[in-house]
Amino acid sequence: MTESFDVIVIGAGPGGYVAAIRAAQLGLKTACVEKGSTLGGTCLNVGCMPSKALLDSSEKFEDAQHAFAAHGIDGKVTLNLSTMIKRKDEVVKGLTKGIEGLFKKNKVTWLKGAATITGKHEVSVGKEKFSAKHIIIATGSEVVSLPGITIDEKQIVSSTGALSLAAVPKHLVVIGAGVIGLELGSVWRRLGAKVTVIEYLDRITPGMDNEIAKQFQKVLEKQGFEFKLGSKVASAKKNSNGGVDVVVEPAAGGKPETIKADVVLVAVGRKAYTDKLGLENVGINTDNRGRIEVNDHLQTSVPHIYAIGDVVKGPMLAHKAEDEGMLVAEQIAGQKPHINYDAIPGVVYTHPEVATVGKTEEELKTAGVEYRVGKFPFLANSRSRATGQTDGLVKILADKKTDRVLGVHIIGPQAGNMIHEACIAMEFGASAEDIARTCHAHPTYNEAVKEAALAVDGRPIHI
Repeated sequence: MTESFDVIVIGAGPGGYVAAIRAAQLGLKTACVEKGSTLGGTCLNVGCMPSKALLDSSEKFEDAQHAFAAHGIDGKVTLNLSTMIKRKDEVVKGLTKGIEGLFKKNKVTWLKGAATITGKHEVSVGKEKFSAKHIIIATGSEVVSLPGITIDEKQIVSSTGALSLAAVPKHLVVIGAGVIGLELGSVWRRLGAKVTVIEYLDRITPGMDNEIAKQFQKVLEKQGFEFKLGSKVASAKKNSNGGVDVVVEPAAGGKPETIKADVVLVAVGRKAYTDKLGLENVGINTDNRGRIEVNDHLQTSVPHIYAIGDVVKGPMLAHKAEDEGMLVAEQIAGQKPHINYDAIPGVVYTHPEVATVGKTEEELKTAGVEYRVGKFPFLANSRSRATGQTDGLVKILADKKTDRVLGVHIIGPQAGNMIHEACIAMEFGASAEDIARTCHAHPTYNEAVKEAALAVDGRPIHI
């Protein structure tokens, strides 16, 4: 007899497992289908969490090598890469086991295997069929490569292989100057690799506020990154010396050059994982990028089938997927939740971090919105001077007439934590003056946010 559920979620990444847990909390009989051997999807297994573990470890190693002496902490350190990788793996194992525990606590059924939608209310997992009143597609995304480049996860690697290299490469070439490439490039640069980043565009971190991106590039170059912007990779092939030959050409056309690398990281983006789900069986529409088309309630062309996270439009961010998972579960239960897509933050977990929320200057100019800018450098922040982390600034964009905060962009220490002050302000429709008149503890990095808000009105105190 076919088992029936109120909700079946396909995919157990951040969007999927959150949707499943929230649906179960609301009293809905819920199952979650996952084809991997562990829960958590790309984020927990080979994405966000393992990369952050290595970023933290590599930052500690670099500090011990170069920064501790200034604090009166002397002594040499050596790298034990296998131990560092083992710690990363243990972090991942603990987190994925944690999701299993949450499923048991909330009585979510884990259906193990690959899912296919075989009817408007039917999901097949292997040879078994299950029925559901509602289906949520949360299958995430997968790595994109380039024509003529074969990823072997040893010398030519995706983000997955870059998390588990057997040795520190002498020369790492990163194809793509987006978030993933710069974060993983930071890990291996700190551990001793020479890092060259090749980017087709004439700038790094596409979509980021241009002023912040330029500052970011300067900081990374000071750390030792080399950038080849406005360049395209024609090929990357293993050579007889055990390395990889990367042929690079100017994007606008011109003479090619060959760069010798030990390891090449392909970080040119990700694409929605919507193949082999059986979408065609029920008439679910996708766009020209393979993303599932949904309405403002995240319903597909079949109203009781929803899609969330990386398989739909919008930034490919775990927290965006989580919020969409919560929203859909609550909608199914009869509630009326909402998501403010203008207040979803993005963070680059390098050092210093870069965090952003809302509109960039370029977007406001294109839209013809009149605005004012307030900026404050960390060089003038007391806490930054005390810790020696003085690179970067806070930048606030506010409506010229109403003073409402339209965007906040931070490059600096703990930017990823600081940005949430701006998110809350924007969620509640705050003005720059509201932030400026809010008492901030001294000495903290967040005082730079207050000063930037004061600067919108031309009255910062400490510069």
